[in-house]
Amino acid sequence: MNIHFKIQFISVIISFLFLIFIGRLIIKGKLREEYSFAWLFCTVLLVILSLWRNGLELIAKTLDINYPPALLFLGAILMILIFLLHLSIVNSKQHQQIKHLAQEIAIMKKKNQI
Repeated sequence: MNIHFKIQFISVIISFLFLIFIGRLIIKGKLREEYSFAWLFCTVLLVILSLWRNGLELIAKTLDINYPPALLFLGAILMILIFLLHLSIVNSKQHQQIKHLAQEIAIMKKKNQI
């Protein structure tokens, strides 16, 4: 058995297992819908690149990237940065909501003391 075929087979199996895992998290409600689309997209992309052996090389060549795995790292870094930005926005929004709720509770407590 060729070593490249073994690596491809293992990566396809792992990608499909990860896709099933993400699906189970969505069904159980442990992964919110807003995040599920990004995870499903990335997982399906992994499955496609696992099945299409020369796909990464073709895309890298088209983008004039000499080392195809570098394209994977670039994509992963960009996705992580986008995800971190999204989490920062959500965190800031929740911080404002918590501050507003704390102020409302303080006002309600003040009114009840009089």
